[in-house]
Amino acid sequence: MKGTAYRASLRGLTVGMLPVMAACAAWRTASSSTTPTDGEFRITLATAGEGSPYYRIPALAVSAAGTVLAAYDARPTLRDLPSNIAVLVRRSRDHGRTWEPPIVVRRDSAPRGYGDPSFVVDRKTRRIFLFYAASVRQGIFGSHRGNDENDPNIHQADLSWSDDDGLTWQHRRITGAIKRPEWVSLFASSGAGIQVQQGPHRGRLIQQFAVRVDTAFYAASALSDDHGATWRMGALVGPGADENKVVELSDGRLMLNSRATPHRRIAFSDDGGESWTGWRDEPQLQDPANNGAIIRYDERDRGSRSHWLLFSNTDHRKERRNVTVKLSCDDGATWPFRTVVDSGPSAYSTIARLADGMLGVLYEQGPYQKIIFVRMPMPTGCER
Repeated sequence: MKGTAYRASLRGLTVGMLPVMAACAAWRTASSSTTPTDGEFRITLATAGEGSPYYRIPALAVSAAGTVLAAYDARPTLRDLPSNIAVLVRRSRDHGRTWEPPIVVRRDSAPRGYGDPSFVVDRKTRRIFLFYAASVRQGIFGSHRGNDENDPNIHQADLSWSDDDGLTWQHRRITGAIKRPEWVSLFASSGAGIQVQQGPHRGRLIQQFAVRVDTAFYAASALSDDHGATWRMGALVGPGADENKVVELSDGRLMLNSRATPHRRIAFSDDGGESWTGWRDEPQLQDPANNGAIIRYDERDRGSRSHWLLFSNTDHRKERRNVTVKLSCDDGATWPFRTVVDSGPSAYSTIARLADGMLGVLYEQGPYQKIIFVRMPMPTGCER
């Protein structure tokens, strides 16, 4: 598909600043929790009914220039695709303190729609990728088998890219490259993918997908070794997967972390996401079948902090509430520290380390009433 570039703003949106917290709060062990407030503030990036009836599905990244990028759906209803959904992006050039007006990445006339965004940033070329699903007539459950990129009954895989730090975007479709004809449907897991930092696959771009085969869901990695010029799909892992993320461990292996209930599910890759082994429950991470996120504490660190991971989700067995960030000091073997970001009704969350060393959390507050960005201190529990 030939790319087109444009820039547009969605009018009528307001940015609501919530009160700045004052007191310092420590990260606690998993037996207790607290809300961090040292230097923290929260800002509302989107509110249901202001500019669009609803907003959902947060994605978060930091560009090579240090710009914070937040993406999400503008939805006419709370329905997933097929629906006339648009994908928006907001930018912050001061580490999440203030935000520019929304930019429309993809929007089209009904019945076409685009949704569920996820960022991948190439640190070498500085190009920003934004993956999302596209539909005309069918979503993930009604989609047909096949990978014809012009079939309106196939749930498509699209991506956009920006070479000017998220201001303008070009578009392409990659369904034919990554979807096997026998699969029913697939969609990019919203939030963020990664770029491998070490080992033989250094520089590889990875975006996680959920794949429907017959009636079961699997996880798989879309891979690029040429800075996004071409993409291919790795092997499936599952069944029992859903929206999933991947993180690079200190030894160069990858760990996959998938939405499930009553606990998350994980797997490991020794070949940069080409294949996966050890698919199992992770009982330390309870989950009500909700999208979450997992990242390196500092992807540049090769010392003791290379073992540190951060994870976010709604920390509850049954309900979408209690957005919590957890800290592991040992590549995810244990998760001894946690802090509650929002104890009330909430849903999808995603996290990113900001260029000034703070942590950014983007999540749905609600249920499904606001997209909230939280700027908060990074944890220090592993140093105790």
